[in-house]
This record gives sequence, C-alpha cells and structure tokens, in this order.
Amino acid sequence: MILPDAPWRHRPGLDRLLDLLGAGSGETRFVGGSVRDTLLAVDVSDIDLATRLAPEEVMRRLEAGAIRAIPTGLAHGTVTAVLAGRPVEVTTLRRDVATDGRRATIAYTGDWREDAARRDFTINALSADPTSGEIFDYFGGLDDLEARRVRFIGDPLTRIAEDHLRILRFFRFHARFGRGDPDAAGLAACTARANDLMALSRERIADELLKLLGLADPAPTVALMIAHGILKPVLPEIAEADRLVALIESERAARIAPAAIRRLAALLPPDPQVAASVAARLRLSKVQTRRLVSAASADLDSPELLAYEIGSAEAIDRLLLQGRTDPFVAALEGWSRPQLPVGGGDLIAMGLPQGPIVARTLKSIERAWARAGFPGEEAARALAQTEVDQALRAMK
Repeated sequence: MILPDAPWRHRPGLDRLLDLLGAGSGETRFVGGSVRDTLLAVDVSDIDLATRLAPEEVMRRLEAGAIRAIPTGLAHGTVTAVLAGRPVEVTTLRRDVATDGRRATIAYTGDWREDAARRDFTINALSADPTSGEIFDYFGGLDDLEARRVRFIGDPLTRIAEDHLRILRFFRFHARFGRGDPDAAGLAACTARANDLMALSRERIADELLKLLGLADPAPTVALMIAHGILKPVLPEIAEADRLVALIESERAARIAPAAIRRLAALLPPDPQVAASVAARLRLSKVQTRRLVSAASADLDSPELLAYEIGSAEAIDRLLLQGRTDPFVAALEGWSRPQLPVGGGDLIAMGLPQGPIVARTLKSIERAWARAGFPGEEAARALAQTEVDQALRAMK
C-alpha cells in the first residue's frame, strides 16, 4: 500500500529535512500518527520521523543544514527539528532493554521491526517511506485500521506491564478510532491490570483522561471503563456515565464545543468538595481546579448574570450540566464582561464617606446593575445614587 498524498507532506522545509536525514536512502521514515491518520483521512497536526541515524548525527546534520535543532529528549533518542516555527520530532530507532511500568531503558537499533515492536498498538506501528510512499506494516495494523480495531502488539499483559498508561490509552484510542466492541484480549488485560494505574503519576493519569474526555463522544467508552472497574483504583468517585451522556447531548443541542473539564465534572457527584479533592489528587492546574469546582455547584441565575459573576466559560459549564440549551447559552461563547460605568470616586462625589463602605456599596450597585440587564451610564448613576442614599440613611 502507498501512503496517500496529504497537505502535511508539503509543509515548508519538510523535503529539505528529509533529504538531510537520508530519507531517499532509507535512513528515515514517517511513523505513527501521521501515517495512521492520513490513511483514515483525518487531519494531521504532528509529524514524527524515525531514523537509523544516532541522535548526535541528527543534531549535526540539522545544524549543518541551518535547521534549528532542539535536543528535547536525547536520552531517549529524540531531537526536535523546527520548520517554519513548527516542530517535527525525529527519534532514533530503539528497543527496550528494561521497563518498570512507568519508564523504559532503551538501546538504539537499526532494525525497523524491532522499533515498531516497542509501540503500543498495531495501528500506531505503521511507517512509510517518504520518497516512495510505501507503507511498512509488521503487525497487521492495516487490517486493524480497516476494521477500526485497537489491538495491542503481542501479548496485552506484557505491553501493559511495560507501561501502565497503556490501559488508559487503549480506551482513548478505542473511543477515537474503534468501532463496535473493543478487542476482547485487550479489554480483558486492562480489566485484570487496572490496579496498575495506581503506580502512575497523577499528572499522567489526568492528561490521558482529559484527552479521552475531549473526544467527540467518549461516553460509551467511559461507561465501558466504569463497568469493568478501570477507573475505580484511582478515581472511585466516578461511578456512572449518565450525566456525561446528558451533557454531551446538551453540548450538541446548544452547539457548544466539548470541554474536558466540564465533562469530568459530569462524571463526579455535584459536590464542590468532591471536585476539589479530585482536582488535588489529579494535580490539576489552578485554572482547571477552579473550573471543576465551579461546575460542581448547582447555583444558577440568568445566563448573563451568571457569566458576569463567575465568567462565561464557567457559566456555560453550569448551564449545560443543568440541561440548559437555549440560545442564551451559546451566546455566552465569546461574551465580553460589561464594565460598571461608575466607580468609587463617583460614590464619594455623591456624598459617601471614604472607607470600607465604598467597596460594600459599589458591590451592591454592581449586583443591582447586573440584575437590571447592564443598563447605560445614566441608569447606572441613578442606581448608584439610590444605593448611596440608602447607605447614608443607614449610617445615621
């Protein structure tokens, strides 16, 4: 089979990079996702190359060819070439010497099959000659790709023992590329070794889980994972996928793009304390944590008022999780927060003494102004004068 032409193959500078790395003499090939996704007619964003050249030789050739080279992973044989500001990863052929479920000790090899054998799934082990387009398939990946089947290379239990993250990757790739029931041997192995996830860093688990939840419709796969106890060792709070199914339906009805954190919230009990605990366990960023905790709150208001108070993204999360799909929800995407046209100086000019009362009164004005639908300056000043008069009366 020949790799079809695709726009990514004409990326500026790619032909020159391939010439420098000896692609014409069989030293370098396209590998992994770019080959797989091109065969599936899916847009390719990342280009990965595998080469027989040692990483030091790759660096030398790129520098001699005036291509920026970054030693991003020399210990693992990876050099990043930068073409017109975009990265292309170049990795020397490798074989595993030892693994412990989290990381591997590698040695370089000149054997393309040996390098392909260390990859996780057959559909990810395809490679292609950049010059002829010939596809090399050592483990039946083309047949699996046609069948939309995600299958481990070799014994699934052995592959999981090498890298426990492959459990989650199995389900993510099934959700993205699979059709029908997952590969039985792979599913059985993931179920048997689910406790191995406890040995992984929580950051790796979070990264893989959020990638899964960001796919078009991960709900059937997540339900499968729950049924087989895959997430229970690390996220026992996730017990059912019904709210995720409903959320995805609401996203589609409102024409709102998927958001992985929002979908994670749908899998958790609607309890801010639980959300905060899970965020800490997964070591989410501050922004992600705030959004997850906010989404766990059931407090609702008008869409615009809610967006004004907590931000448009968090307001959309809450509304969709509560099943709101009216046009006002979609209108919040790209919504700009209005600015109250009066400030503390204006309140003092209206007779309010300086001090903490200014901030308190300004907050009351802001709330009244938002509830009134964010009227213009004249109406805002009238609201402000009313609040100032009430504050002055209360001080007497």
